[in-house]
Amino acid sequence: MTKQASKLVIVTEKLLLNKIAKIIDEAGATGYTVVDAGGKGSRNVRSSGQPSVSDTHSNIKFEVLTPTREMAVKISDEVAAQFFDDYSGIAYLCDVMEVLHAHKF
Repeated sequence: MTKQASKLVIVTEKLLLNKIAKIIDEAGATGYTVVDAGGKGSRNVRSSGQPSVSDTHSNIKFEVLTPTREMAVKISDEVAAQFFDDYSGIAYLCDVMEVLHAHKF
């Protein structure tokens, strides 16, 4: 069984992890994946995820599969409104061709 979906990707500061996870949960998404992230953007170079003295300056990447584009946009809009004025972050949407083994999605 396969399904179509939208994938929302949010890259932001690790200290926002719990707050963003709450927004995702409250929007009705069935789950998400979070990994350490690093790179360079308009707000300069960020940690590569390597161990450091302070974990508060590292980035994370959320990947959220949603059954509709509307749910993904709702999550993105809420995250951007609450955090992107004060914290570094980017959100983007990808179309998913098929979710394989969708019995859990």
